[in-house]
Amino acid sequence: MNRDEAKIILQLYRPGTADGQDPQIAAALAQAKQDSELARWLDGHCARQNALRGKFRQITAPAGLKEQIISEQAAFSRRNSRREKIVLVAAVAVIFVSLAFLAQSWPPHRSGDDGTFSIYQNRMAGVALRGYSMDLATNDPAQIRAWLAQQRAPSDYILPAGLEKTAVAGCAVESWQGKKVSMICFRTGRPLPPGQQGDLWLFVVDRGSVKDAPASYAPQFAKINQLATAAWAQGGKLYLLGTEGDEPAVRRFL
Repeated sequence: MNRDEAKIILQLYRPGTADGQDPQIAAALAQAKQDSELARWLDGHCARQNALRGKFRQITAPAGLKEQIISEQAAFSRRNSRREKIVLVAAVAVIFVSLAFLAQSWPPHRSGDDGTFSIYQNRMAGVALRGYSMDLATNDPAQIRAWLAQQRAPSDYILPAGLEKTAVAGCAVESWQGKKVSMICFRTGRPLPPGQQGDLWLFVVDRGSVKDAPASYAPQFAKINQLATAAWAQGGKLYLLGTEGDEPAVRRFL
């Protein structure tokens, strides 16, 4: 079972249920314990499932729905047809709520644009904001470069002067369109919430793997949710720097 096959199987997994007893799901969960990238994907999947479950618990039946169902029972001659009607109503309600929730939670998708720069920006910003686990925790920049090189992820990156003076906290390797993305975590010096190891993130990937990516060293600034970002290209690499706040919060590290 490879990583992509495991993801397909784990899309059916619902945390906190008996799904983990299924042999295929159990095997995929076991693989996630040995595959850091698959484990991060699984963490995001479980977070979405738990959020969706929380939304379901908040659903209040529409006014008059109970009376409508009771009044319609007389139109059914058999118990089975009554049951099918109720199940259909419930299924439609679940689908409607699910689609409404997902539409608010996920960025819009347009056919054929999976590899575009805007999608890349949103994907990497999501990694930084939703929480992650660093593959290597260290304050030694040399160790970070050496470890990334061992993972065959971009390690020959060029840091702006502002980042050269900023303390590092560690790194991780993300995936984009089959290419490896180096994520270097920094500390700005601001107080951090419990358990958070960094508050400034630099993503480095081969520029050719991202459609319509910036081609200039001049940074392009954008706000993605609460993350202020700057993106630029240099030496065949695409750089994306982000931190919580507004443009000045990220500009001072360039």
